[in-house]
Amino acid sequence: MNKILNILIVALVIFIFAGCGARPPQPYGPLPTKAQVEWQQMEMNMFCHFGPNTFTGNEWGDGTEPEDLFAPTDLDCRQWVEVARQAGMKGIILTAKHHDGFCLWPNPCSQHTVAQSQWRNGKGDVLRELSDACHKRNVAFGIYISPWDRHDPTYGTPEYNKNFVATLRSAHEHYGPIFEQWFDGANGEGPNGKRQEYNWKEFNETVLEKHPNAIIFSDVGPGCRWVGNESGAAGRTCWSTLDIDGFAPGTGLPVTDTLNRGNVHGQRWVPAETDVSIRDGWFYRSTEHPKSLKQLLRIYYTSVGRNSLLLLNVPPDTRGRIASEDSLRLVELRAALDDIFSNNLMHQGHIVTHHARNRHFGPQHLTDNCFDTYYATPEKQTTDQIEIAFDKSVTFNRVVLQEYIPLGQRIQQFHIDILSDNGQWRTIVDETTVGYKRIVPVATVTTTRVRVVIDQSFACPVLSEMGLYLDNYLNDSDVEDI
Repeated sequence: MNKILNILIVALVIFIFAGCGARPPQPYGPLPTKAQVEWQQMEMNMFCHFGPNTFTGNEWGDGTEPEDLFAPTDLDCRQWVEVARQAGMKGIILTAKHHDGFCLWPNPCSQHTVAQSQWRNGKGDVLRELSDACHKRNVAFGIYISPWDRHDPTYGTPEYNKNFVATLRSAHEHYGPIFEQWFDGANGEGPNGKRQEYNWKEFNETVLEKHPNAIIFSDVGPGCRWVGNESGAAGRTCWSTLDIDGFAPGTGLPVTDTLNRGNVHGQRWVPAETDVSIRDGWFYRSTEHPKSLKQLLRIYYTSVGRNSLLLLNVPPDTRGRIASEDSLRLVELRAALDDIFSNNLMHQGHIVTHHARNRHFGPQHLTDNCFDTYYATPEKQTTDQIEIAFDKSVTFNRVVLQEYIPLGQRIQQFHIDILSDNGQWRTIVDETTVGYKRIVPVATVTTTRVRVVIDQSFACPVLSEMGLYLDNYLNDSDVEDI
């Protein structure tokens, strides 16, 4: 249904523009759904690992932890939401059930939940508190529910898949709307020593039955894919397309390099999501501390800046609050990003293009801060040069490009030149893909002319935004390997 709706929307846009003499480019390749485009535009969301492991200091529980172990002393999900908002994050995903099987809501399909604990006299419900706090403050709410369950005695039998489907229904029917369902591909042994053969088709159908626009994360989607590492880096080449037929989350996933880079001619639109923690571990430990501002900026450039969404884990502590040192670091990150990207130097220059499609898709759209307007070349023109001339020299070290992805991902090779003092063009960087957003760190340069050359594109280039910026927070040596 989403695919049909997407095709109809594109067809309507073509019809409207054709009527006023401004026919837009034809779509190319697999296309994102409206929900996938909106998801990508979120750019950075918060992951919250919270549960029994918060109190044991373990990364993975074994399922034997007593329910009373879970005992936050001052849970305040409203504080989580405010921290996310101050950091500019648009959504929060909570580990509602990790591998230990403990459920942070009174899941009627389990006897290993908050309802069996003494916390709030068995009446506590973290999902309810967080979902209510998110919806009240217009922050999207998502859930992580691990299929692996080291507590459930039916794990490793056909009965478990039925239990897991019922668990998904319990969460999705009572705590929506839910924007993303996060499926971990881990598949270890249960309490009986057996492994489960997951029914991924039924799991996905159960989620989409209640939330048809939910983005389903797994190693291979279908909504978005794992980036292949937990270090915060998408591929320097990163396609949003992927071949998923014949693959499955967990043991049946593609090789890591494919997850990191995507497939250049992939048959499905499955963009990358980069998950990484602000601390060394995923769950809170008082012995750990948040990454530095420089580390987080680098992660931003290698995730959001490489056509991926950044899912940054910020684990609540044993009180049930985000630690102050984490929240302060996030505010610092937000301030730095706002400072860096508040001044697009291209506004000071004059843009000249060689192959503008027509005035309706001209270079004025490259700097209008509107994603849904864009620059394009004629249908069969797959190369182009976009030149920015300045009356006075400008200094920059970041170049931002954005493709209008509702029409597909197209650009496969580009380079950037500057005019040297001797009047000769000098190439400062060669790159490959763009996608929704590409932030190219370059060595700090001063010039009066910049040229972005699109060398290869599978269809006519369609660019929504461009920008030149100066980052004073990182030295050139900090980003020379990005």
